[in-house]
Amino acid sequence: MLGKPWRHVAVGLMWACVAALPAVARERIDLATGWRFHRGDPVGATARLMYDVRPEVTASADGKVADARPDEAVQAKAGAQDRVLKPWVLPSANAFIKDPARRHRRPEGHPGSDVDFVRPGFDDSGWQAVTLPHDWAIAGPFLETGPYGGMGRLQTWGPVWYRRALDIPASDRGRSLFLDVDGAMSYATVWLNGKLVGGWPYGYNSFRLDLTPWAQPGGANQLVIRLDNPPESARWYPGAGLYRKVWLTKTAPVHVAHWGTRITTPQVSAQEATVAVDVRVDNDGASAARVDVLTEIFALDADGKPMGEVVVTARKPQVAVPARGQGVVTMSLRIAKPRLWGPRPQQQPHRYLAVTRLQGKAGVLDRYETPFGIRTLRFDANTGLHVNGQPVKLQGVNQHHDLGALGAAFNVRAAERQLEILQAMGANAIRMAHNPPDPALLVLTDRMGLLVVDEIFDSWERKKTPLDFHLIFPDWHEADLRAMLRRDRNHPSVIMWSIGNEVGEQYTGAAGAAVARRLHEIAREEDPTRPTTTAMNFAKSDMPLPAEVDLISLNYQGEGIRQDPEFVGTDRIRTPPQYPNFHKRFPDKLILSSETASAFSSRGVYLFPVTSASSSITRDGRGGDSKALQVSGYELYAVDFGSSADKVFAALDAHPYVAGEFVWTGFDYLGEPTPYYAARSSYSGIVDLAGFPKDRYWLYQSRWRPELPMAHLLPHWTWPERMGQVTPVHAFTSGDEAELFLNGRSLGKRKKGAGQYRLRWDDVVYEPGELKLQAYRDGKPWATASVATAGAAARLELKADRAAIAADGSDLGFVTLTITDAAGRPVPRADARIRFSVDGPGDIVATDNGDATSFEPFPSTSRKAFSGQALAIVRGRVGAAGKLVVRAEADGLAAAEVTLHSRAGR
Repeated sequence: MLGKPWRHVAVGLMWACVAALPAVARERIDLATGWRFHRGDPVGATARLMYDVRPEVTASADGKVADARPDEAVQAKAGAQDRVLKPWVLPSANAFIKDPARRHRRPEGHPGSDVDFVRPGFDDSGWQAVTLPHDWAIAGPFLETGPYGGMGRLQTWGPVWYRRALDIPASDRGRSLFLDVDGAMSYATVWLNGKLVGGWPYGYNSFRLDLTPWAQPGGANQLVIRLDNPPESARWYPGAGLYRKVWLTKTAPVHVAHWGTRITTPQVSAQEATVAVDVRVDNDGASAARVDVLTEIFALDADGKPMGEVVVTARKPQVAVPARGQGVVTMSLRIAKPRLWGPRPQQQPHRYLAVTRLQGKAGVLDRYETPFGIRTLRFDANTGLHVNGQPVKLQGVNQHHDLGALGAAFNVRAAERQLEILQAMGANAIRMAHNPPDPALLVLTDRMGLLVVDEIFDSWERKKTPLDFHLIFPDWHEADLRAMLRRDRNHPSVIMWSIGNEVGEQYTGAAGAAVARRLHEIAREEDPTRPTTTAMNFAKSDMPLPAEVDLISLNYQGEGIRQDPEFVGTDRIRTPPQYPNFHKRFPDKLILSSETASAFSSRGVYLFPVTSASSSITRDGRGGDSKALQVSGYELYAVDFGSSADKVFAALDAHPYVAGEFVWTGFDYLGEPTPYYAARSSYSGIVDLAGFPKDRYWLYQSRWRPELPMAHLLPHWTWPERMGQVTPVHAFTSGDEAELFLNGRSLGKRKKGAGQYRLRWDDVVYEPGELKLQAYRDGKPWATASVATAGAAARLELKADRAAIAADGSDLGFVTLTITDAAGRPVPRADARIRFSVDGPGDIVATDNGDATSFEPFPSTSRKAFSGQALAIVRGRVGAAGKLVVRAEADGLAAAEVTLHSRAGR
């Protein structure tokens, strides 16, 4: 099966109406504004508003070894005095439960309707006015002592409330009204006009609730949402609040169902593609209906706008849809000389748009838009991934969902900036670690030509933290998985489904394999065009779990885990290199490395001595400093179960059948600050939390973009305290040889040998001046690099990522500050306190410096530089076009300014 092409096409968000097409009944309203927010329940109300009784937590899981064995679930049962909301919330999952006998019957009544915050007439004028997406926890303050380093030292737990008036005019009477939530963290419960509508516990999934029974068209409507994210619920920063978009969708009673299209391409060639469009049509009315179903396909340009005439049309007349039921129609269309979607840089991410109309006697009832792409996938056990017939090595990174100083509140420009930085490094793939992303992120990966591993769960029935989502897995795994699959299955960038990450069921033999089999079967029912996988850091080739998925995903096992002599006799995971064993046991299954490296470094920090090995664990005196909470930037140090990039490259080169890797991680992320849980954020990113590349960035670029003439030197060369001391110099280059010069004197040539990915001059004695590198390829000059000793800090420099931003209250400008000496050379250890300000119709929404130990609140406009740099994030005000002058000042240093223009529209 997997040797044959997997053909698929993809959908993004429900798009706004195409200007060239007539208006229709469907409306999708962004409920971004008008919200009031409050932390905490009314006195005495919490016990009545629990989704379910939670186990008692007697000890924090903070700082637990990242690959610790997950624990068996602790059962907590409600007592006679406990009345939980679970029976009223579970029916929200019914649309995703295949077996009608397993669907949930809603009890009578509306729990919570007597709580003050739920009452329609409650006065919330004293609550905070907020705009969505909203992460209430990111503003801090940080918890500088005690546990919760794993969750980013930001309090994300406790009940919070959102209230908003809904405008539902009388003309909406008879329409179907839905609340669509892209993500809410977590245990969401929703009331409308004092009536309990439903909810969704899993904080990362998108969900829909039917408001129709409780809406009052032509009258006042009050929407209330309560969230109750638990403590000890995550191994990283989960975010907090309504951190993704919320929509009000209005349709005719007969309409295309939620995520109701599935588009596949059974046959694809250069001459023609067959496009199969499956459409589910819902009828919320009391009478049966017959509708004509029409689908037109348009080609999209690079910006996602339709271009030219309709490419092809298909029609199915008189489709029967039963009352309170659903009809399904399949249409087949043929596109001549299709423009294929493929990953950059080898291919182009061409896309199409399917516009589906439902036509009744009175006219158009609905129009539903599905962006998609045409491409073929083949997963070969010996030659790896093939896209559209071309081999594509996976050069991927893992990404958590937070956006650094912006927290989990999704922002399109912030996410786009991250992807641009990663693509410039040579990354062509993203693994969503370890949860469904914001749907808008997949729109970006579709447009930008990035491959995606879409992942649903970090835990199944066994827990990693006491109150993580293992608590809801038994009740919700089917609904959560089907919801993600239906939402994301039409995105061409998504190439496989990951049903779990390092789950505890790796340890439970046949019982764990049975869970994997169930999830795999659900995935194949919803989307037979893509393979399934699960990321394994413990399960071996002779265990039952790997047999239950289509592809083999290994976390760190490929290059081996804890093979250093000092780990002999310990009870941690110890694994010799596993690629050969899995390849022998599963000769027909593609193998990929779903997590590699987990290397550590702090940008611009270099510690001595430097290991002579190509990879080392991190300890004091071995790349780490547990007092300063920093790790050396020589990029040779890793977590105990991980490896340097150099060691991973060697393992991949020794096993060319491996399809590629996903590095842990692309960007630093909030929480899980291994090895120092007293910090706020991780050390494993190739790029720091502020978006500034670490030295490792150029090591990956040298491998992933071999055609790019590039060279990079480290460390910096400003070491007055190291005069006369050995200070190793390393170079990363896409060349194969280089010569190093110190103040004009040659320190010799070095040539890469087998298994070498950097060039090292480990005996350089420090003297101030300039280091220069001349790199060669095939004996010819290829690229140069240099670093020079800086003088005293003298001035500030500012650089914006773009000259203009949209005046829409959402678009962002990212302004980088660098401290230089009088000659303009960066001062690598400067840490002056910077004061940022902006003149004009805009605001500084956050600042950062990439330092994992910094506890200054992100909204602060004053921040110390770290390794000579800092970042300010600027946002324009809604509708207020004009010039934004961003200014940076510091005591004793010349100030700097940079100008951005805030413009109406993008």
